[in-house]
Amino acid sequence: MSGDKPPSTNSNSVKTRSTKTNAVKSSFSRPSFVSVISKWISSLTDLFHEAPQDRQDLISVLKSAEENSLINPELLAMMEGVIHISELQARDIMIARPQMVVVNDEMGFDEMIQNIVESGHSRFPVIGDNRDDIEGIILAKDLLHFSAEISTAQKKKRKPAKFAIKDFLRPAAIIPESKRLDTLLKEFRTNRSHMAIVVDEYGCVGGLVTIEDVLEQIVGEIEDEYDIEGDEDGIQKVAENEYILKGITDIEEFNDYFSSQLDDEEYETIGGILLQAFGHVPVKDEGLEIDDFKFEIVAADTRKIKIIRVARINIANQTNRKTK
Repeated sequence: MSGDKPPSTNSNSVKTRSTKTNAVKSSFSRPSFVSVISKWISSLTDLFHEAPQDRQDLISVLKSAEENSLINPELLAMMEGVIHISELQARDIMIARPQMVVVNDEMGFDEMIQNIVESGHSRFPVIGDNRDDIEGIILAKDLLHFSAEISTAQKKKRKPAKFAIKDFLRPAAIIPESKRLDTLLKEFRTNRSHMAIVVDEYGCVGGLVTIEDVLEQIVGEIEDEYDIEGDEDGIQKVAENEYILKGITDIEEFNDYFSSQLDDEEYETIGGILLQAFGHVPVKDEGLEIDDFKFEIVAADTRKIKIIRVARINIANQTNRKTK
């Protein structure tokens, strides 16, 4: 019995494969392709002819790359943000202690759910006697899941499980105020956590910081529906005796713009002086009067005042009298 014959080789198919291979090779050896790559490499070489000696040099190189269209402006902004966070500490971006939205361990379940819905946050520090007594972190999704279990039990006319907050507590990460943001971001990723409690050298709670707060330093804060443009000081006249400004507007700039004398010794921004005057983080449409001005909140979250509407009281009264 003869052995199997080796497969025959089709010379035409070999020629075809050879032709295709040569075509592929030739396509990558065309002068146009080589010239583009050479030009790109030359551009990079020109930019990095001298190694950056410090962060400012590196940023200058990146800006040159953007000017030469090697990277787009958005990427440049993010790369600058990445470099910038290594210079910041937790104290620089933390949500201050008075503005922390917390859950007290003595709260009832319904009250906790109400706080969650009103705040819109996903994680909450749980405190005991005071804000220095941090017992842990509770997640909104855990409470909402338990709420769904209660509803299911009631529909089936079963006795729902008794709520005990200790069953939902997760460990709270405690960090010093001096923690660098680049290190903190790495710890957030490693530990798969999203919130840390910031304490001072005496162990007292100074505030909290979230992974979103750190990422905002890189990608920038998401703009609100109210996007103020125009004046460098962030104050925009929208109607007669009606102005819109940002909460981060400096009091000194406000005073220069309106020739006013709001006190800037204790606070630096309009948002800061309003927080002190309200005594809490205000919500949309809340208002008050300070000196000769009426302030109304246009946009705010549970952490800070974002956009404010301002009017001079005396001018408004004069306008009303003329109208009458």
